[in-house]
Amino acid sequence: MEIREASLDDEEVRALIAFHQQDMEEMSPPGTSYALDLSGLSGPEITVLGAWEGDTLIAIGALKRLDEQSAELKSMRTLPTHLGKGAARAILEGLIALSRNEGFLRLSLETGTSVEFLPAITLYERHGFARGEAFADYANGSHNQCYHLDLQAPREGS
Repeated sequence: MEIREASLDDEEVRALIAFHQQDMEEMSPPGTSYALDLSGLSGPEITVLGAWEGDTLIAIGALKRLDEQSAELKSMRTLPTHLGKGAARAILEGLIALSRNEGFLRLSLETGTSVEFLPAITLYERHGFARGEAFADYANGSHNQCYHLDLQAPREGS
C-alpha cells in the first residue's frame, strides 16, 4: 500500500469523494452531515492523501488548515471492499505526521454518534484523539461530536 497526495483531477479520487459525501448524507439525519464535496476539498488550505493498492485507490483522507495552530481531519473514507487492510490507519497516521510537520498544535475532527461511526471513533481514540468541545462552526449534539488530538503531547513510545 502506498500513501501519497491525491489529485482532485483523478477520477478515482473524485468518485471516492462523491461516494463518501452521498453515504454520509444517507446515514446522517438532515442537517447533521458535514462531508465536503469536491469544491469543498479544493483550495490551498486542503491536502488530500490517498492510499493506493497497486493502481487502485482504496482510501482517502484530508487535512484542512483552520488557522496557524490548528487543522481538521475531513473526508476519511475507505472503499467498503477494502476495509480491514489498514488503509484508514495509514491515512490517519500520514495526516497526523503532516500536521506535526507543519507545526500545528491541535488536530480536530467532527464525526457522528451512531453505531456506524464506531469503527472510525475507535481508530481515532487509538491514535490519541479525545472527545471535546465543539470547534469551528460545529456543535456537539445527539448526532455530532468533536474530537481533538494535542500534537504537542509526547508520542507513545517516546
